[in-house]
Amino acid sequence: MEYQEQVIRTIERVMPAVVSIVVGKDYEEIIRERPYELMVPHGSHMDLPIAEEELPHTEDGKVRIGGGSGFLVDPSGLVLTNKHVVLDPHAEYLVTTVEEKTFPARVIGRDPLNDVAVLKIDAKDAPILPLGDAKKVRLGQTVLAVGTALGEFQNTVSSGIVSGLSRFVTAMTDFEGHAERLRGLIQTDAAINPGNSGGPLVNLDGEVIGINAAVVFGAQNIGFAIPINKASRDLQELKQYGRIRRPFLGVRYVLINPMLQQRFRLEVDHGAFVLREGLPHQPAVVPGSAAEKAGIQETDIILALNKKEITQKSGLEDILEEVVIGATVPVEVLRKGQKQTLMLTVEEHSI
Repeated sequence: MEYQEQVIRTIERVMPAVVSIVVGKDYEEIIRERPYELMVPHGSHMDLPIAEEELPHTEDGKVRIGGGSGFLVDPSGLVLTNKHVVLDPHAEYLVTTVEEKTFPARVIGRDPLNDVAVLKIDAKDAPILPLGDAKKVRLGQTVLAVGTALGEFQNTVSSGIVSGLSRFVTAMTDFEGHAERLRGLIQTDAAINPGNSGGPLVNLDGEVIGINAAVVFGAQNIGFAIPINKASRDLQELKQYGRIRRPFLGVRYVLINPMLQQRFRLEVDHGAFVLREGLPHQPAVVPGSAAEKAGIQETDIILALNKKEITQKSGLEDILEEVVIGATVPVEVLRKGQKQTLMLTVEEHSI
């Protein structure tokens, strides 16, 4: 009974800060950009577009084209969600609170590398959720997922445990079946349905430990959340620099696994193998990048960055994210059987 009461109290604390996000667009703009999405068969004639009045609409009269969840993290009206929920730069976004108050929202930051975005609504003294530390999350820990399940059932709560950590998967992130390569994820058996994307995954203290991001269709009780530490860093970057900055190395690579080691007869069983992607305009080392300036070459194996070993569980990007932009750090590489240490100055990722 005590456990049940704790769950109920946590839900009551969390719910006021969870929001629904609706994506809207003008009918004419959809017809111009993505006409195939509105076409229906019409007898022996060519397909015709669905009439505008037959489509679902947002409160401000736009055609509803998508949606998701989010949660407030600052009294001034900052909302965290998934980047794939608010990916369309030409769409309009509406945020609805648990009290059924609706606000127009603007996207003030999209993480270049992670499925995280930040919205701003004109709300004062908004209820917020405290952000926890995903590094302290343990297997078997009880968690709650909150959001608008299937884009329709607002304030849906599901419970479960942390089933896995540091997952690296290709998973579905929305209704349209878009797949995304995601890494460093928290796995949970709490139900995360389409529409839950962007909602919080919280512990029993009501702290957010992750942002619900994806499900694996065809499997039961397998959902994933982005560790909240990545979003915490994004918020700090926005407040300090007015944009989300990310460190950039400038190499294309594959993390070494047993199959890759055997195929290329590599001398080591870990590291990042620097390789081009097979196209002339996609070199292994980006010209003018931090990697090129440091002397990294194609077929090098990057063994460690900033004295941290690169493995399948702790990949190059994971280690790079912890390095301060502008810092000069050692890079240990294996080149033609010889280990050497290069010095690399980390640069900002630019889109």
